[in-house]
Amino acid sequence: MEAHAANSPVAPPRARHFRLPGVGAGLGRGVVVLWLSIIVLLPLAALLDKSLSEGLGHFWDQVSSPGAKSSLELILVCSLIVVAINAVFGTIVAWLLVRDNFPGKSILNAIIDLPFALPTIVASLILIQLWGKNSPVGIDIALTRAAIVVALCFVTLPFVVRAVQPLLIEMDRDMEEAAASLGAGGLTVFRRIIFPNLLPGLAAGVALAFARALGEYGSVLLFAGGKKDTTVASILIGQQIEQGNESGAAAISIVLLLMALVCLLLITLIQRWGTRHERAQGAGAGGFTIPMSGGGIAGAAEDPSARPPGSFGGEDLDTGAPGTQPPPPREEDDQRE
Repeated sequence: MEAHAANSPVAPPRARHFRLPGVGAGLGRGVVVLWLSIIVLLPLAALLDKSLSEGLGHFWDQVSSPGAKSSLELILVCSLIVVAINAVFGTIVAWLLVRDNFPGKSILNAIIDLPFALPTIVASLILIQLWGKNSPVGIDIALTRAAIVVALCFVTLPFVVRAVQPLLIEMDRDMEEAAASLGAGGLTVFRRIIFPNLLPGLAAGVALAFARALGEYGSVLLFAGGKKDTTVASILIGQQIEQGNESGAAAISIVLLLMALVCLLLITLIQRWGTRHERAQGAGAGGFTIPMSGGGIAGAAEDPSARPPGSFGGEDLDTGAPGTQPPPPREEDDQRE
């Protein structure tokens, strides 16, 4: 009985939840709901009410007008191009910052966050000086659709880098070394081991960058301008307000809001999928397989029954396991007997 009690698992102690002094659970939830209502829910409700103030027919006429359709299509296409570019180069930059050591690494790491701290209208001025009429490199793309893509790449780059960077830091390199020692090439290691671990964070970073690009205003205002073929949805909203069409501006804003909510939903689904992926990876740790050049499968957890008894790596070992042939007796043992 004592041995059984000693071997029985002991339930871990329940974690104690820290609460702010004098703030109960109900009061805390009430404060959070009140604050979110004032900051988020009430403005959204006011925006929805303004967009429908003249009826659903007027709402549909505003969002389906040629100007609204062209501006929404333009920002959607440009945002998709931007997230595709940043998914590739953002991953490369994150890899460089984590896996390589070079002079000025800390400076580059700080520059990545510059679009977060820099006012977007200042970013537009910087881009004009670099890629405008007086460009020092002789390339003038101002007031073109290419300017929209460049401006959005500038403001959305940190999202992908900062989403991938922690995953690279926490990644276990033993799996990569084990795969390389088993003969897997660099591309195979990246495709079968590294990329699946980066995919949840990469997808979340891409979704955040896409949502950010949809509503970008300041960086494209001066650099891309408000010409007929470079007017994105955010600039069109500003023009509608200047013309006194506030309900039309609110209607287009609701469309952008719905797109952003879809992105947030995708981010939530991606995070849940990433959590399940991590749990599945933890449960199956040590059982990954790497395709070898000879057509066979080598893994970190080989099937012992596939090897000859008493052998490992081509060398016979005296394991003492049942069914293995014992080593021949030594001459000294015969003389002693």
